[in-house]
Amino acid sequence: MVEFLSANFVPVMFVGLLAFLLIGFPVAFSLAATGLFFGLIGMELGLFPSNLFQALPLRVFGIMQNDTLLAIPFFTLMGIVLERSRMAEDLLETVGQVFGPLRGGVGIAVVLVGALLAATTGVVAASVISMGLIAMPIMLRYGYNRTIATGTITASGTLAQALPPSLVLIVLADQLGRSVGDMYAGALVPGLMLVGLYLLFIVVVALVKPSWVPALPPEARIYNEPNGSSGHLSLLALLVVCAIASVLWSQAHESIMNPWLGRENAAPGDEVFILSTAIGAFLALGLALLNRLFGLGLLSRLTERVTFVLIPPLVLIFLVLGTIFLGVATPTEGGAMGAIGALIMAGARRTLSFKLLQQALENSTKLAIFVMFILIGSTVFSFTFNAADGHIWVEHLFDKLPGGQLGFLIVVNFMVFILGMFIDFFEIAFIVVPLLAPVADKLGIDLIWFGIILAMNLQTSFLTPPFGFALFYLRSVAARNDYDDVVTGKRIKAVTTAQIYKGSIAFIVLQVIMVAVILFNPGIVTGNLDKAVVVDDAAVRDMLNNMQDLQADDEDEPDMSGGGELGDEASEPVAEEEREVDPAKALEDAMKKAE
Repeated sequence: MVEFLSANFVPVMFVGLLAFLLIGFPVAFSLAATGLFFGLIGMELGLFPSNLFQALPLRVFGIMQNDTLLAIPFFTLMGIVLERSRMAEDLLETVGQVFGPLRGGVGIAVVLVGALLAATTGVVAASVISMGLIAMPIMLRYGYNRTIATGTITASGTLAQALPPSLVLIVLADQLGRSVGDMYAGALVPGLMLVGLYLLFIVVVALVKPSWVPALPPEARIYNEPNGSSGHLSLLALLVVCAIASVLWSQAHESIMNPWLGRENAAPGDEVFILSTAIGAFLALGLALLNRLFGLGLLSRLTERVTFVLIPPLVLIFLVLGTIFLGVATPTEGGAMGAIGALIMAGARRTLSFKLLQQALENSTKLAIFVMFILIGSTVFSFTFNAADGHIWVEHLFDKLPGGQLGFLIVVNFMVFILGMFIDFFEIAFIVVPLLAPVADKLGIDLIWFGIILAMNLQTSFLTPPFGFALFYLRSVAARNDYDDVVTGKRIKAVTTAQIYKGSIAFIVLQVIMVAVILFNPGIVTGNLDKAVVVDDAAVRDMLNNMQDLQADDEDEPDMSGGGELGDEASEPVAEEEREVDPAKALEDAMKKAE
């Protein structure tokens, strides 16, 4: 028995963790209990030294002092305050009115609002529940196909997993040992591409099966002008003006921002995009305020409604992501500013109350404690796991795979996809990712790219039956019984669980396609990151050898000053200045040559 445990310690340890989980033990305590239990066994068997866990208290204190993890409660607080201030309801109503006259317009509105909620709240539950309560009755009222309706709501709600400021990206950055800002920058373009893929799917359905996604009837459009016009022409004109302003800013961005930031390199694309969008948004808000204050009557009711409802979230996005991408604020500081911005927005909407604040703080605290306990448990587990050379055992599991990097990534993504059907993304991030990250790094895989692939893959875990959390969130608010619609008076049938599960299939396929696109085109992620300076090792060695030769020559050089006191005083400073070699300057010159 002793020989068997010694030879198979790591696999037996995994079986022990599985046993703890199967008996219903919480994940955090299962990890810690497995690490401590097998650590004690390893000490008794002589596999580990008796002081194995002496450094554990310092590691726990290190976790508690990790400033990066402070971003989790900040972004959670921001999301809950915005969700409880009825921002989602106003956004869905307004965007639905804009696209309502089109077939599939309500579905397009749900996707766009889901993206906005993802970029402002970062909380999947809030997005899915809000849109399930607001958009689902409207879709059922006007004859939307139930599969399309449920799938659109659940998939749009999960965008909070992939779009910054996602909690998943924060956790993955911490576990991969990379910057949260780089993770956000890498996720921006893939996240927007996924939004575009969802919109394209709705458009295709509207063309192929128009009866599945009908337009809103005229009586459902509530922001028409007194003369009967819809007001879309005014909205289009304002959009064109703001788009021109955004394009002009994007052309002048580097010449304005680089001197201010003291930067010589080209501005990153994500930074230019965020700031250009912010300029257009501020211009729209300014024009709408002038139109209302002076009664100019240049903008339609629909245009004013869209401006005053959409601009505050866009300003909050700029406040959070813009400052992070500019390097003005860390993700933690950006989260703090976002939380303050959410409180200001709720106060301006007159929805901020002591009860709302109490609920938001309580839920934020619970989530933060949940994450911290899982992280502490995973640290205890990793102590014993690494002491048993578990990382080497994991490497040996993958070193025989064909295909090198690609083979490793395909197998890992398939494994994460299957695990996502049964366990939460936090458990995957804290248990699986630390085991895979060293192997990926050893294979030369960019860990930011690796993290974005996993984030996109983990997003599918919210949609895959039988334990997709987004499906459960929608099931909790969708009608379980037939009911009479309060507007039309029609009898609406209940939404079944099978319809919710069926609706997720098409969007799971879209997400898998997006994972494949990122997998085979890493430039989508890495192209948005600051390029590291590549230094030629040979050039640096030559530079150091030249410095040593110069110093040796100076030491052997005879004194030619003439020996007098006056000559010494006059010539010695000149000789010292000529002999002086600045190592930092020489290294900088070598790096510039290497570039």
